[in-house]
Amino acid sequence: MKRLILTMSLIVLMMILAACGGNDGNASAKSNKDVIKLSYAFFAPPNTFPAIQMEEWKKRLEERTNGKVQVDLFAGGTLLEANNMYDGVENGTADIGLTSTSYEPGRFPLLSISDMPSGYKNATVASNVTADLVNEYPPEALDNFKIITTFATEPAYIQSKKAIASLSDLKGKQLRIAGALAPIMSELGAAPVGMSQAEVPEALQTGIVEGYVSSREILKDSKLAEVVGYVTDYPLALNTFIAVMNKDTWDSLPEDVQQVIEELNSEMTEFTGEYLDNHVQESLDWSKESEGLEVVELSADEKQKWDKKLSDMQKEVVEQLQTEGLPAEEYLQTMEELIEKYNNAK
Repeated sequence: MKRLILTMSLIVLMMILAACGGNDGNASAKSNKDVIKLSYAFFAPPNTFPAIQMEEWKKRLEERTNGKVQVDLFAGGTLLEANNMYDGVENGTADIGLTSTSYEPGRFPLLSISDMPSGYKNATVASNVTADLVNEYPPEALDNFKIITTFATEPAYIQSKKAIASLSDLKGKQLRIAGALAPIMSELGAAPVGMSQAEVPEALQTGIVEGYVSSREILKDSKLAEVVGYVTDYPLALNTFIAVMNKDTWDSLPEDVQQVIEELNSEMTEFTGEYLDNHVQESLDWSKESEGLEVVELSADEKQKWDKKLSDMQKEVVEQLQTEGLPAEEYLQTMEELIEKYNNAK
């Protein structure tokens, strides 16, 4: 009898353990199933400022959702490149994609106005202005996406192997610039060259280009201060970045996750602008101290010439877009008001 009771007790114990084990397995499977995984693609290396923004966005989203969301980052073109980023997000290759609207000429007509030289003090101002404009005038090209954040570079500067201090110095110079911004350099007399930023170091070394037009953090991030020796102190065009999410992915997210993503929209605009401004200063200090970079000033007369050419060009673009039925004049006025507001904010 005792042996029978002992045997039955062992059987019951084994059944309880098996049930517990089964429940643990189900709990684990349920836990894994409940984690929302999002893929986020970008074309440039992880050390660049837009990719730093991605890392910060991932960190904040995962923390605020208590691990309910997991974001896998794919920088450096490992999932999508600049020229197919938005298309890749639309077809579901990535849930989220980040690229510069300047890389797609003609697709974002109103942004071409605000990307032109307009008196932005720094990247923080530029980011806030462009984010407000995108919210007020959503690009038609992004109707099928959920915009999750917008930010911009500081105004771009000419960074060259030889000093450029006048329009005559600039005439015929082969300089790399993002595609949609090439007309600006043509207007100033340069010979813009279209190529990816990744191709620039070799192009400089081989003499294909004599410089490039970009925000100045790249002097340190890509070690380009080792090749170029001069920066012309004249703020030019912006590169606007818009991160978008696949619409079906957005619609599938729980409301609490959507709310966190909405909160992060303006937060990341502010974070990225401030990060970039601090990083630009670090880059300039390093470039001057380590590589002997020189900053070239324009004379007052020369600056006036550049201002006139680019202001007239911007007005022509506005007039053309207005005739095409776009609210370009209203957009320009709103932009100018926002620039004044944010330039004087701090």
